[in-house]
Amino acid sequence: MFDLFKNRSTDVKEIRNALLQFIKEQLQKAEGGEGANIRSLYLLFTCSDSERYLYESAIYYDDPDRFKNEEVQRIADDYAINLPPGWTLKISFEEEPLAEAIRAKNIDVALVISTFKNPVLHKQVTAYINVLNGETEKKQYILNSSTGKVNIGRGAGVQTADGFFRKNNIAFIDSDHHPGNRAVSRQHAHIQWDAVAGSFFLFADEGGIPPSNKVKVRSQGEAPVKLLSTEIGHRLLEGDQVMLGDTALLEFSLSAE
Repeated sequence: MFDLFKNRSTDVKEIRNALLQFIKEQLQKAEGGEGANIRSLYLLFTCSDSERYLYESAIYYDDPDRFKNEEVQRIADDYAINLPPGWTLKISFEEEPLAEAIRAKNIDVALVISTFKNPVLHKQVTAYINVLNGETEKKQYILNSSTGKVNIGRGAGVQTADGFFRKNNIAFIDSDHHPGNRAVSRQHAHIQWDAVAGSFFLFADEGGIPPSNKVKVRSQGEAPVKLLSTEIGHRLLEGDQVMLGDTALLEFSLSAE
């Protein structure tokens, strides 16, 4: 528990002020204090269930545009942080913050700042997914920056809860002969090229986040990272290993070898 909550007299206004101070500090650091390249802010709250109502009140949870337009935008204007038109604010409550998020020191919140990057124009990028563990239709899959979303899951196709059909481009064989594949959800994850960032990103789908199965990524020399949200992707780097469920393992590479 953070020091802010040792005093039970803490009220909603204190939380809101601490949150806005944290956001201001991070916005000033991003892009050298210039906000023109910031496109989205993701606030991830990790407070206990008993304190969630305090945070919801602090951010006007039932009217999220009010916190964005009246509070965050005011802070940006006051400190000459020129956020671009159309910037977005997304809010979620999670059990633990994402590894790539910036954690506040005195309140239970973390922040991810999504920025525009110079797009790679007229350049095709090819990458490869190697299957290290688990049974799939192929041992290697080729990704291209022009192919769009690449779905990963158990079975070549599945009808989703909304009645539509999903095709898994990287399909783990759905058979009793392959029990290790059972921990892979039918809608586990997907990979998508981001032309703005100039990279492939891995996203967990509904079947790949708690309380369902999990998606974990380990970059070379780094600790594993869990994907806990369907909205925030993980930028894939050379040699990244992606674990689906308990044993299915993929490797991302920019080299065919």
